[in-house]
Parts: sequence; C-alpha cells; structure tokens
Amino acid sequence: MALRLVQVNFKARDDSALGRFWAEVLGWGVSSEGPGVTNVEPVGFAWPDPVAVCVDVVTVPDPETVKYHVHLDLATTSAAHQAELVARLKELGATPADVGQGDVPWTVLADPEGNVFCVLEPREIYRDTGPIAAVVVDCADPRAMARFWGEATDWTLHEVTDDHARLRSAKGVGPYLEFLRTTPGVKTVWNRVHLDLMPYRGDDQAAEVARLQTLGATGADVGQGDVPWIVLADPEGNEFCVLTPG
Repeated sequence: MALRLVQVNFKARDDSALGRFWAEVLGWGVSSEGPGVTNVEPVGFAWPDPVAVCVDVVTVPDPETVKYHVHLDLATTSAAHQAELVARLKELGATPADVGQGDVPWTVLADPEGNVFCVLEPREIYRDTGPIAAVVVDCADPRAMARFWGEATDWTLHEVTDDHARLRSAKGVGPYLEFLRTTPGVKTVWNRVHLDLMPYRGDDQAAEVARLQTLGATGADVGQGDVPWIVLADPEGNEFCVLTPG
C-alpha cells in the first residue's frame, strides 16, 4: 500500500482571487468543486497524475499569518526567464519577501495573501518538472522526514543528507518533494499550506491511515468537522489530509 501526493492545499481569505493568481503564475486553468474552493491544475489534466501536483485553494474564516512550513519553488529555464517571470509575478500582485535568505541566486516572493514562494535560478535537475520545481517542507530532521514520507507515499528517495532530502514520483515525472533543515520553532497553529494524499483506487482509506499511524503520524484536529477526508500530522507536526481513494 502507498499514497499519492496529489495536491498542495492553500487556506485563503478569498479562494477565487488567490486561485486566479496561482493559475496565472503556473499557466494552468481553474475550476471549482463547490463554493469556497478553487482548483488549479494544468489545462486538459486528468487528475490525479504524478506529472503535476495541483493546487487547491480553500476559503477559511481566519487564515493564519505566520511563518509557513510548506512553500513552492518555481522552475526557470534561463536567467532571462527568471527575470521575466519575477517581473510578471510582481505585475500579478506578488511582492518581495525577506525570510533571511541573504544574497542568493533565487528570488523570494509572497503571493497576494502572504504565502512565500521562490523563483529559482535555472537548475538542470528541475528542467523537466513543469512550472513547480519542488514542494518544500521546512523541518528539523530531513532524514527522519524522508523515512516517514518515503514510507507514506510511493515516491522515490533521490538524495538525503543531514540538511536536505529530496523525493520524486516513482514514475520520474513532476515536481520534487523536498525537506529542508531549518529551525522551525515551536508550532502553535495549524499550517496554512499543507499536502493532500490519496490512496489508489481499490485501497482502503482507513487501512492507509492506520498504516501511517504505525509510521509515526498522529490524528489532527484543524476544525474540519464531519468530512470524508482524514487529517493527520507527520512526526514533526505538519498536518496533511488523506483523501478518499480515487
């Protein structure tokens, strides 16, 4: 048994506006499965498919404004492309962000609701990922997180050190899932950005949840109420959702 990473979930004050922003950023389309939810995915995409990790934007009453533990890195193909993309993103409403990065070759921006993301300089490793190079999770122990998420999903571990770990779909397509060693601090609120996982069709959601708990996941209450998905937290307290099989 294994789970698929199918989307990154953003909590927002205005799902429609933030969804449109990210659709413009990524060159993707938007749809909606209901009020308060905007789905951002490639045009003509047959969800779910590891070739892309989609973006799901959900309106909540009081999205937190805190240092986020999960962010997106965007890929570029040249220095000119990076400069052009940064300029276009600022026109769309992104603003420069200082997270203590210092003098680095990538550019750190914040979307219109304050979610930080990076526009990377060209890197060979990301040449075939699509517009999202990586989904990056800040953590204290990349090795431990790589073990947990490697067991939780069907993704392959490509690199692990004390400071960094990198996984990618076993099919070798789409963005990477990366764990970056930081000093996250004491977590006092739920993450505004989190990952959504999905069992394969025919697998059992409850059995997958039980398996994850044996790996170190714990139940989490983010005020979700009676919903068909199950909210858990990884060993470092990052919430994620296990959706129904599909």
